[in-house]
Amino acid sequence: MEIKKSEIESIEKMFTSFKNVKKEVSKVIIGQDVIVNQLLMTIFSGGHSVLIGVPGLAKTLLVNTVARTIGLKFNRIQFTPDLMPSDIIGSEIIDENRNFKFVEGPIFGNIILADEINRTPPKTQSALLEAMQEHAVTVSGKTHNLDPPFFVLATQNPIEQEGTYPLPEAQLDRFMFSIIVDYPNFNEELDIVKRTTSMVNQELNIVLTAEDIISFQKTLLQIPVTDTVYEYAINLVRKTRPNSENSTEDIRKYLDWGAGPRASQYLIIAAKINAVFSGKYSPDIEDVRAVAFNVLRHRLVKNYKAEAEGVTIEQIINNLF
Repeated sequence: MEIKKSEIESIEKMFTSFKNVKKEVSKVIIGQDVIVNQLLMTIFSGGHSVLIGVPGLAKTLLVNTVARTIGLKFNRIQFTPDLMPSDIIGSEIIDENRNFKFVEGPIFGNIILADEINRTPPKTQSALLEAMQEHAVTVSGKTHNLDPPFFVLATQNPIEQEGTYPLPEAQLDRFMFSIIVDYPNFNEELDIVKRTTSMVNQELNIVLTAEDIISFQKTLLQIPVTDTVYEYAINLVRKTRPNSENSTEDIRKYLDWGAGPRASQYLIIAAKINAVFSGKYSPDIEDVRAVAFNVLRHRLVKNYKAEAEGVTIEQIINNLF
């Protein structure tokens, strides 16, 4: 499996850019190293992610900081029970000449933060489906394309479930990653408190452009993958399906539904970017395993038996290995 010199140069440029972005982000975001890596993996590969964590863990600040560092247009949408689809994608109005004119909604940006996406009804949640898949929206029969690159980064609060609307599986499947944002450790929290309670103002530099990100997404498609890695990723996904001949006893016992083909695609894409961020030119099986939890976590549907016995999705995925 031979890699061209031009491809090696592109991969090395991507790795250098990753380090530069992380360096800038660390001026504002303290700790959360793994979370920053996963978020940058999403953006460099052109995917979408949902961040799950309690309030106050700087999820919004992280997304905003990354957008500023890359020089992308950032829009934040606060999802509430009364939010309508037109509040997201825009609507047509009558102008002064009595003609219909389309007014763009906040979906027309590069990085869209869908804050507390599960606070709004499914009808409004579904307004994101076409945008996430087709990078376009349709209003009154007319299709409006979104400027590339385009990412949806959604957040969810895992503790206040009253008055929320679970995301349908069709929408969850469009997210490349489900990222768990945890509390900082003691030293990180100490640094956070010191920095945010004093006159410290960090200036961020733009180290990447939208054109760079689009170029990296094309480079990612050119990274070679061995058949062994393809087969491992596909077999891992197929094992999650209760009706598959390859599924384990745990899968048949605790899952109603497993992951679909999109999970196999995202495993390979995520393994590629994980390899690049690790300084490698091609992914191996360890890269697939490194991203498997984030790719599979939101695609497996537990049954009542799993809920009754307190079996977690993480335990089920871990047993697959």
